[in-house]
Amino acid sequence: MKIRTLAAFALAALPWLAQPAMAKDDLIIGVAQFPSSLHPDVDAEVIKAYVLGFTTRPITAFDKDWKNSCLMCTELPTLANGLAKLEEVGGKKGMAVTIKLRPDLKWSDGRAVSTEDLVFTWKVGRDPASGFTNGHPWSDIASIDVVNATTAVLHLSAVSYRYNTWDSLLPAHIEGPVFDKAGSPAEYLKQTVYNRAPTTPGLANGPYMIAEYKSGVQVVLEPNPHWPGPKPGFKHIVIKLIENTAALQANLLSGDVDMVAGEGVGLTIDQVLKLRESYPDKFTYVFKPGLTYEHIDLKVENPVLADVRVRRAMLYALDRKTLVDKLFSGMQPVAQSWVNPLDPNFSKDVTNFDFDRAKAKALLTDAGWTPGKDGICVNKDNVRLSVEFGTTAGNRLRELTQQVLQDQLKAVCIEVTAKNEPPRTFFGETTKKRLFNGMAMYAWSSGVGESPRRSLHSSQIPTEVNNFTGSNYPAYNDARLDTLIDQADAELDPAKQKALWAEMQKIYVDQLHVLPLFYRAEPHVVPKWLLGYTPTGHGDMSVDWAENWKSQ
Repeated sequence: MKIRTLAAFALAALPWLAQPAMAKDDLIIGVAQFPSSLHPDVDAEVIKAYVLGFTTRPITAFDKDWKNSCLMCTELPTLANGLAKLEEVGGKKGMAVTIKLRPDLKWSDGRAVSTEDLVFTWKVGRDPASGFTNGHPWSDIASIDVVNATTAVLHLSAVSYRYNTWDSLLPAHIEGPVFDKAGSPAEYLKQTVYNRAPTTPGLANGPYMIAEYKSGVQVVLEPNPHWPGPKPGFKHIVIKLIENTAALQANLLSGDVDMVAGEGVGLTIDQVLKLRESYPDKFTYVFKPGLTYEHIDLKVENPVLADVRVRRAMLYALDRKTLVDKLFSGMQPVAQSWVNPLDPNFSKDVTNFDFDRAKAKALLTDAGWTPGKDGICVNKDNVRLSVEFGTTAGNRLRELTQQVLQDQLKAVCIEVTAKNEPPRTFFGETTKKRLFNGMAMYAWSSGVGESPRRSLHSSQIPTEVNNFTGSNYPAYNDARLDTLIDQADAELDPAKQKALWAEMQKIYVDQLHVLPLFYRAEPHVVPKWLLGYTPTGHGDMSVDWAENWKSQ
């Protein structure tokens, strides 16, 4: 597809962009991915979270100092301040959590954000067929007592360490009629206004609202006229898709975009390192270590990958240390599990699969695989040890990483064939519906202390029956792991919780449904005139505080 320059597009479609002195009134952000949908609770995609961070606020979020804070509430509920209490719910230990919404918050059509929205979001999210990728917080709630328009008491059916971590709300006055008419959660998701008419006034409660949406092209944001917080610093923010990261870099240097998103949806770290070397004074460069984890999901239902010895051989065959040193200047450390050393629940007590080609070959031999005439392993039935390997097309660094790993696996007689797809297809269909046949390389971006339930609990394996809810794409289905996740979610003692997490990490590494690669340091390239831009390094991204972004 031919990439049009922003200047040409502006003259054709957006007259306000043609003004010669637009730079500090308008911010143009280049991204290499585009959201497959805009409903805030469906499809777990970093790019969608990035876009909606400008428009939709969660009730609570972890800030740049990794401390939990209120964004839509007036006071963070805690056991210490009495807004959270232990109680009996249905004869079992539960909790009562009082949420006090800010009375000044409004949707972008002027309607007040209220407990009506809270109750509606719970109504939708508690249904297993809702398609919510993070439905667990809402399904935890047994009942809600509405005190008034801004205060409600949530009665949790079990004790939860995440009792004061709450996602965004849906506008009941807009989505409620659609949900009622649909008759089922699955049908509601087909009819949701977020996807059918994303510029509808009233879908946003953050500092910006979507003014224009062109699928696969760009999103244009304008200030929410009813936002009560600090006045947004830009008249327009354009989030422009340039899927090829080399083209994205060219657009940045030419000035067609002002900055690239630094949350894993923009330039790759090697590109930014070279940019800094070549143009040290042109931009502000930030390399933020964080909770983003690059890895490869394995389709264990594939007979070739069913034997754990083969999966272990694959990891021993990968020289990840050399990979990160050469491609990332050592700035992205090798990963041993999904838990980053920056996370308080990180455990060192797991098997280390350091590069060992001899051990990889021995494991394959033990599993019944021996090199054939062309050097690729075959088993006793003459089946080739051949695996399909997919990732996001156009991401130059991922494709380069894929080629390196492909060569390293071939050195131990494992054949890997690339099958890459545009991000919207890869995330919107292939991983979401588990359509990949062998290997799928991408990243998870986690919140501080976020439960692994969504990614590892068997209830979160996406299937047609549950409307492809959850993000357990590698299909972990281990009773002990499920029990540990359940126990950790209900444990309020940090020391006991850490012990549960340690065992979870051991199971994760021993079973190897996933090949850990590295923990990412996200590269941010921003214009020197942009003030208030503060990367967080975790799942609650910088865009959650975009009202603080100003031009100098």
